[in-house]
Amino acid sequence: MNIIDYAQSLTDGILFGAIYALIGIGFTLIFGVMDRHNIAFAGSAFAGAYVSYALTIYLPLPAILVFLIAALSSGMIGYITYFCCFKFVPKEYPFASLLASIGALMVIEEIIIHSTNGLPQTYISVFPYAYFEIGEFFGLRGDLIFIFGLALLVTVILVYVLYKTKFGIATRAVAQKPVAAQLCGISVEKTNSLVFVIAGFIGGLAGAMTSASIGVLSPMLILPFTVKGLIVTVIGGLGSIPGAIIAGLMLGGFENVFMALRGVTERDMYVMLLLFVFLLFRPQGLFSNSVNRD
Repeated sequence: MNIIDYAQSLTDGILFGAIYALIGIGFTLIFGVMDRHNIAFAGSAFAGAYVSYALTIYLPLPAILVFLIAALSSGMIGYITYFCCFKFVPKEYPFASLLASIGALMVIEEIIIHSTNGLPQTYISVFPYAYFEIGEFFGLRGDLIFIFGLALLVTVILVYVLYKTKFGIATRAVAQKPVAAQLCGISVEKTNSLVFVIAGFIGGLAGAMTSASIGVLSPMLILPFTVKGLIVTVIGGLGSIPGAIIAGLMLGGFENVFMALRGVTERDMYVMLLLFVFLLFRPQGLFSNSVNRD
């Protein structure tokens, strides 16, 4: 491999890393507001993609509508996860909700496996043959450009919602001072449930985008994306959305370069090595976002 091949692998990885960034944002949103980890998040993301896939069997739907259905379905599953695993668990017992979300992940995975016999399904592709050449030896895949652009749009809208709307103010108030927020008339329960829905919506887009970029939808994707979403959350800094964005793009580039160098079988080993380096030298992540909660 020469320097151009490395640059190509890095660029493709960064573009694909936008998906990791969205998964990381979903984990970060929930942790930032509730101080809890929803391990079932990536499972609900791909479950939404499966719902959209099931509809495409019977209806010829355009890609953008398929993505929207996946996002809405994951948002609904996100609310169900909140209701079953978090709503009735006292905040004094975070380990209970963690175990409940792990159980929810296993249930989602089993439902998908039994519904599809565990076989990968062909998923809708987006700009599969589009390729933009830059010079003689370098280029950009059309599907990855679309994925990166859509992820950027979603991120911009999310930042606007969080910092320029009443719901965003309520969300940040609940995240920092839940007791004070409740005394001010903000419904903590409603805010928490909406955060799960929004995170699920983002996750559904990420799940659909992942399947569209690789052309298949498989239950084998759930566990790796759960792990990588958590890695992005840790590297970016717990509760930091800017950190999740940067960490997701960085992880995508890092992963793709080492896949080109060492092959797909060793790729995840180097991803875990990257996590180990951060835990050793910067355990607080890229952006520490420690908040004194009530």
